[in-house]
Amino acid sequence: AARIGARVIMHNANGGRSAASLAMTGTTSSRIVPAASSALLGSIGSGSSIRPSTIGNQTTRTMATKTRRRRDRKKKIKARMAELGIERKPPRWHIARETPIVNAISREERARESREYDEKASSAMKSKIETQDKVLRFDFTGLKMSDRVRKLFDLTNGNQKEVVKAQKRRGMELFQLREGDTGSSAVQVIALTTRIQQLQTHMAKHKKDVHSKRGMDALYVRRRKLLDYMERKDFDSYRRVVKTLGLIR
Repeated sequence: AARIGARVIMHNANGGRSAASLAMTGTTSSRIVPAASSALLGSIGSGSSIRPSTIGNQTTRTMATKTRRRRDRKKKIKARMAELGIERKPPRWHIARETPIVNAISREERARESREYDEKASSAMKSKIETQDKVLRFDFTGLKMSDRVRKLFDLTNGNQKEVVKAQKRRGMELFQLREGDTGSSAVQVIALTTRIQQLQTHMAKHKKDVHSKRGMDALYVRRRKLLDYMERKDFDSYRRVVKTLGLIR
């Protein structure tokens, strides 16, 4: 067997340097005597992630990551608390598996209630639409005038801008919480949907208008965020809006 001598410089605690000679034996230079290898590993420093472990009489190096060390610390803490008889309280959001479900209803009953609610909301929406006045041009809706004059101000004689404006106004009136309401979530969804439909008609004709498509995508995002907010805060209004507009959610 070949015999190789190595000289390692180690720093003392006082800052001085001392030389230590390590004897390494083996058939090749890659094999290290366990005692010498442990001394060499100890001189690397405590901050290294390499940790020596002993398997029988042979010392090997293992890579201990931060996650593994954290997991080991938690296991030791749990074991120590179990020895002392201290019970760990579960977090507030934890729900035990054996917790019974209270007031649970079947799927058929839930579907029946959903159909009844949809029919009731649909009838209420139809009654609102029937009571709406016919929209005229130049905001002349509600004024008393003869039939001949009313024909002059009919929307069939208006341009595309006036038609879109009237459509938007009629849709917003259906979901207003009060007179002149323009800021509630349902009204904003109606306004955004009207604008999206207008852009969809534009994009069907001008397919290479990338700038308008980017603006339409932004409107999609705004409407989706409003619908998510309504789903969390006011589910009845959210459901009515989605059913009325025929949105896929």
